[in-house]
Amino acid sequence: MRSRIGEHEWKPGEQIPTESQLCELYGTSRITIRQAVSNLVSDGLIVREPGRGTFVREPSVTAGERGLTSFTQEMQALGLRAGATMLDLRCEPSSPETAGRLRMEPGAPVVTVKRLRLGDGVPIGIQTAHLIGSRFPGLEHADLSDTSLYDYLRDYYGLYPREAEEAFWVTRASREDAALLNIRSGVCCFGVERITHDESGPFEFVTSIMRGDRYRIHLALRALH
Repeated sequence: MRSRIGEHEWKPGEQIPTESQLCELYGTSRITIRQAVSNLVSDGLIVREPGRGTFVREPSVTAGERGLTSFTQEMQALGLRAGATMLDLRCEPSSPETAGRLRMEPGAPVVTVKRLRLGDGVPIGIQTAHLIGSRFPGLEHADLSDTSLYDYLRDYYGLYPREAEEAFWVTRASREDAALLNIRSGVCCFGVERITHDESGPFEFVTSIMRGDRYRIHLALRALH
């Protein structure tokens, strides 16, 4: 069963055979089949949907110990085609929260870039980036639909990110976000905040909501002594 999934004989999103069909296919007992299915569910390869059946799970993006990369680079590293749908792009006064994160005066202009991020055409998350307006004049007129934001900042503004801090938490998808992510309203997702710096200090404050079934976090932990 694991090989059939790995070799895409059973494709992502496709329903696998029923328990009875699996018993007949492999010539084994229901107890053995149930244990095998439970193992695949625990490993995140398949998912049970009550009243519908058991389906091959869509591949997930794993965020873990890594370098400072863009979403596009993360998708490429996983063998997925990155994509985006532009939801909002404007220059506007910064809120007190955004101004505090970017160490600027409240009300100073920021360029807000809100995009639906895709992996192989499937929604993975919604990212809203706020960038210091005075550092990126004209950015609100850029075509960023299917372009790496960091690549654009490098090519047009000569900016190279140096470091970032990220925070993760669990949240529930609002009705609006759920419609964009193609999930049910209220489903658990990951909330993410990121502040990115270059040699001059913070230049970007990003908030994201990522699908819980398409995004995982893997961290390496070490003893302090």
